[in-house]
Amino acid sequence: MARRRIGDLLFEAGLLTTEQLEAALEIQKRTRERLGDILIDRGFITEKQLIEVLEFQLGIPHVSLARQKLDPAILALVPEALASRYLVLPLRKERNKLIVAMADPLDYYAIDDLRMSTGFQIEPAIAAKDEIRLFIERVYSMKGSLEVAVQAAGAADQQEIAEPELVNDDSPVVRLVNQILAQSVKLRASDVHFDPAADGFRVRLRIDGTMRTEQTLPKHMQSVVSARLKIMANLNIAEHRLPQDGRFRFSPSGRDVDVRMATLPTVHGEKIVLRILDQSIGVQKIDQLGFTKDNLQMFRNMLAAQNGLLLITGPTGSGKTSTLYAGLGERSTPEVNVIAIEDPVEYQLAGVNQVPVNVGTGLTFAKGLRSILRQDPDVIMVGEIRDQETAEIATRAALTGHLVLSTLHTNDAVATIARLVDMGIEPFLVASSLIGVIAQRLVRTVCSECRHTYFPVPVEQELLAAHGVTGSHFTAGRGCSVCGGTGYRGRVAIHEILRMDDHVRQLILHGATENEIREHVAQSGFRTLMRDGLQKAGDGRTSLAEVIRVASRDS
Repeated sequence: MARRRIGDLLFEAGLLTTEQLEAALEIQKRTRERLGDILIDRGFITEKQLIEVLEFQLGIPHVSLARQKLDPAILALVPEALASRYLVLPLRKERNKLIVAMADPLDYYAIDDLRMSTGFQIEPAIAAKDEIRLFIERVYSMKGSLEVAVQAAGAADQQEIAEPELVNDDSPVVRLVNQILAQSVKLRASDVHFDPAADGFRVRLRIDGTMRTEQTLPKHMQSVVSARLKIMANLNIAEHRLPQDGRFRFSPSGRDVDVRMATLPTVHGEKIVLRILDQSIGVQKIDQLGFTKDNLQMFRNMLAAQNGLLLITGPTGSGKTSTLYAGLGERSTPEVNVIAIEDPVEYQLAGVNQVPVNVGTGLTFAKGLRSILRQDPDVIMVGEIRDQETAEIATRAALTGHLVLSTLHTNDAVATIARLVDMGIEPFLVASSLIGVIAQRLVRTVCSECRHTYFPVPVEQELLAAHGVTGSHFTAGRGCSVCGGTGYRGRVAIHEILRMDDHVRQLILHGATENEIREHVAQSGFRTLMRDGLQKAGDGRTSLAEVIRVASRDS
């Protein structure tokens, strides 16, 4: 590679003026900083422009580390100190060449040091500085803890594990588990899966609703990691044949995080799933849930009712509980007696009496709901309607002067009516008690760091036209270090709201089909999940592809 300077390349590309280059070089003489960092920090260029110049003018490939499968054996070729000093990360080797991601691929001192340290010819690729720094922190620190924990655990069976190794905060196994949990919280994971396999123990994270494999532990680490997690959740470490449930609190970096844990016996050992509930995030208000202006007003109007049944529907993981909590927060005032029964209580709400379901002692949703009705409630929240008995009590409570909020698993708002009837609730009870249904899904929002605008393809244009949606800010994400290469970061809800009117009540009383009810509400301006999602895509909040992925089955 011809030795050319970054400043000259940027000047030739028309991205720098002579004055800017000279000013940056003068700063470099005083501070010894990298020229690229100086130019970016002073706002002369963006990191994206720097990467594009190096990629197109010198042919240095640009890589996204989030899309690379990093081999521990390759990482071991470059010491952590060297990687941190030069901001480099080894990716793979090809014969006598080592491909290395570098923040500054024209740093020839770094290339020479890497060549002498590894014995390989160095072929640079360019990656974002922050992305390299993030992955160095992630892979090297985790790798060090894992190596020590593996050595400490050896190939011992769980019966031979020394108790101090599982409870001592300084033991390698405890440090490894804590590091996995802390990293999961940092990456905003909602769930952590420890999946046993024939040849390893995978750690997978669910981030923004999608799963990704974070690392694979050696098979003989499975027993000690499982035992440590069981101790944290106060479970029986000797029981491997039956499922167990527990919870514990974890505080990485001073943040309070509640963790719900569930074990499940499989042919390769126990699978463990942790649900992370970050208490520092707290309960959202209803105007933070992504409702459009019209839908938000409808929701508020239904919450203001003195009595009736209001249902939030959708599959598991669609944010129903968050919407319920937000609704309770809207109604919880000193003048109102609010009681909730949940399984389990996820977040504690000020001013709300929260009752946890305990099946072991016989406190089910139905039994708890009967007791709540004797506590003079104004507003009742039932975490989930799972059976006919709970549904009947909830509907009758809604008819006797109580506002009842709950959730139900259905595909859309209209299907909720048929679901209640199928559960054994008489149509006249459904028509009389139900005041509205909110169906919702969660779609991923486009990453603000790597988003770009584009014009919809013909198929997408047809879909938009069919739903009467227009927009000019359709976006998608390219994938970067901030979003882990997915192009998305965070999620927003899409909704459809069925508000009961006299015509719908008459249709229910006369046994109308779902299609007949759909035809009526469609003529009344009913906004479907698909339409709400497409409108949010038109506003640039999510992508058309994401809306189609999530809502197409329900449109």
